[in-house]
Amino acid sequence: MTRLTKNAKILKSIIKAIQDKKGENILSLDLRKIHEAVADFFIICQASSTTQVKAIADAVEVEVKAALGELPYRHEGQQAAQWVLIDYVNVVVHVMLPETRKFYRLEEMWSDAPMTEHHS
Repeated sequence: MTRLTKNAKILKSIIKAIQDKKGENILSLDLRKIHEAVADFFIICQASSTTQVKAIADAVEVEVKAALGELPYRHEGQQAAQWVLIDYVNVVVHVMLPETRKFYRLEEMWSDAPMTEHHS
């Protein structure tokens, strides 16, 4: 499987998992043309509570493992659950509470990247 095909399948699985758990304001950023980016894609979404942040993060991991047999390379933020980062090397998922998202403004930081909105 080419990296592009694999990325596309991971992206699709992640977005499906977020939508299934009613994640909101889902964006994917294509970082492939941005030299200093640490990944090819970021997916950012928000949840209304720490419980939902955790539910979305868990659903993403289950969905990607079921669809591709992939486990995340790293997973951070589970304790506070205000912002969970799930790192699949080429694709990094950020699940955040609205106020955390507003504070860190990832979309603005990577505003050069082509952005796609995914509706729930």
